Amino acid sequence: MSPKKRPWLWNILIVITVIICFCAFAAHYKNWTRVDADKMTILSGIYYHDVKFDSLENVQWVDRIPPMKRLSGFSAFDKGKGVYQEFKDTLTDKKVYVFVDNFEQQKIQVVHKDASQLFINLKDSTETVTLFNLLEAKIAAIKKTSNAR
Repeated sequence: MSPKKRPWLWNILIVITVIICFCAFAAHYKNWTRVDADKMTILSGIYYHDVKFDSLENVQWVDRIPPMKRLSGFSAFDKGKGVYQEFKDTLTDKKVYVFVDNFEQQKIQVVHKDASQLFINLKDSTETVTLFNLLEAKIAAIKKTSNAR
C-alpha cells in the first residue's frame, strides 16, 4: 500500500495564518510610544500618530471619553484604539485619535491647536502619569518661549 498524500499546502497556510494572527495580537497588545526632542510617536498595530509638541494646546485628565462615532478601529474588553469622530463635530472633519489600553483608568486628553484631539493611556498607570507630566512640561516650555518673544 502506498502512503496517503498529506495536504502540505493547507498545513503551510494554517501555520502562516497562526503566525500572522500572533503578530497582529503583539502589535495591538499595547501602545508603543517613542519620545523625540520635538515630537512623540504613538504606534498601536496599524494605527500610528505623531504628536508634535509645538502644536499642543492643552493636556488634561479625563475619566471617560465622550461618545463618538467610530470611523475605523475597535473596542474590545478594556481596550479601544482607532480613529473616531465626536457626534457634535459631524459637520466638520475633525478626527479624534484614541489609544486606550485600559478604559477603567484615567485617560490623557491632548488637544491640538487645530482642535483635533487625542485620548491615550498606557497599560501601566505610572507610565501614563509620566507621559502626562512630560506633555505638560513640553506645553509649559513652549508657552514660556512664545511669551518670551
